[in-house]
Amino acid sequence: MFDQNKARLKPLLDKLGREGIGHWIAGRRVESASGATFETRSPVDGSHIADVARGGAADIAAAAAAARAAFPAWRDMRVEKRQNLLHKVADRIEAHADRIATLECWDTGQAWRFMSKAAVRAADNFRFFADRCLHARDGRNMPSADHWNVSTRTPIGPVGVITPWNTPFMLSTWKIAPALAAGCTVVHKPAEWSPVTADLLPRILQEAGVPDGVLNTVHGFGEDAGRALTEHEAIKAIGFVGETSTGSAIMAQGAATLKRVHFELGGKNPVIVFDDADLDRALDAVVFMIYSLNGERCTSSSRLLIQKSIADDFIGKLAARVKKLKVGHPLDPATEIGPLIHERHLSKVCSYFEIAKQEGADILVGGARHESDGGHYVQPTLVRAKPDSRLAQEEIFGPFLTALTFETEAEAVALANNVRYGLAGYVWSRDIGRSLRVADALEAGMVWVNSENVRHLPTPFGGIKASGIGRDGGDYSFDFYMETKMVSLASGAHSIQKLGT
Repeated sequence: MFDQNKARLKPLLDKLGREGIGHWIAGRRVESASGATFETRSPVDGSHIADVARGGAADIAAAAAAARAAFPAWRDMRVEKRQNLLHKVADRIEAHADRIATLECWDTGQAWRFMSKAAVRAADNFRFFADRCLHARDGRNMPSADHWNVSTRTPIGPVGVITPWNTPFMLSTWKIAPALAAGCTVVHKPAEWSPVTADLLPRILQEAGVPDGVLNTVHGFGEDAGRALTEHEAIKAIGFVGETSTGSAIMAQGAATLKRVHFELGGKNPVIVFDDADLDRALDAVVFMIYSLNGERCTSSSRLLIQKSIADDFIGKLAARVKKLKVGHPLDPATEIGPLIHERHLSKVCSYFEIAKQEGADILVGGARHESDGGHYVQPTLVRAKPDSRLAQEEIFGPFLTALTFETEAEAVALANNVRYGLAGYVWSRDIGRSLRVADALEAGMVWVNSENVRHLPTPFGGIKASGIGRDGGDYSFDFYMETKMVSLASGAHSIQKLGT
């Protein structure tokens, strides 16, 4: 499979090297109005992948105009036809699954074992919302004595979607699929560190028969393309996944045009393991939820809170597992951890190795770069640290786990909540009463009990505190991409005041 993956990669890279990556506006590929480009390089070996069009205000304006022009027909399309088109998109994603996975491995450094499933999950997102769109306008019946009051929902209009660099193709569909199902048109600004597969999605939509201008993609940087998108008056809402500081900037930039915003931001998520838990299953979940996807995931459980009575034994077994993790080429199916996305991110993660030494943390595994031929590889790392340390407070966003200990349930909750973030939490205990109490007390938008992060598409996904605003999933997505309208029909029996008689 490794050789097969590498053989599949070569012609894809040859084509990207020749053609580069352009914007996709109104159904066609275009270069930047300024002619500017930037490079994207592979984290595997630093090699050049492609020159990418660097968008600015003029390109965003063209994309917003295309989205605005396409909106009325897309909004008014028969919902059954829109459903059919979105199912065709899912079919085309599945047909391109190997291509998407191969390019995503090379562009992001994520391991094949995870990226091979990313396209399938992206197709699932489109299929789910394709069927959900049949009920997107559903509302409530709220009768009063003299009126029949009903609510409905209508699409808000053209929206902006700004997506992150970790598992970029799949995460972009989390935002784009519900927006399209709601009847909105989209201007997508992908992360500049992972632009390759973002170029595939508008092509796939065109193959499926989605009208031109419904999805437009503009590549570029946050300070130019991103800012222009968040400030453009035709864009009614911004859905963003990324860093907390960027979310704050987007909120400020969109204030003048009263942008509706939906943010999925950073996390420093706790996994709490009590002494009565199924420790074998808990150990599997702890390892998976921080070291899979290179630790570059917002829902990773990057803080282990372990009860003191079992801490030494559990952490000993954990360290043995971490030492056995397979770091290697992302296209190798045996690889569990690939290179980090970018040299700047590599430097950030590596800086915490020095911070660990400065803070007197106990580095049990890792704590250094992984030897490689020029790639952005780090050793999977496990440390024991203090609750108020930077290691326990700051989002590192890499294969780096910080272990803390507690004695009582109350102490576990206090430690878990003692961060600025509130995205997810994980609780391991056989005591259902305690599990419910802790889940209720955690300051987090999502809590899994005796489970890793298992996503169920109808459920709400999002965080509180510095981890975000709003929820994705099911009707929660439609609440963001649609306006609620109330219609009141009088029975003709109520009294109307007479003035001027």
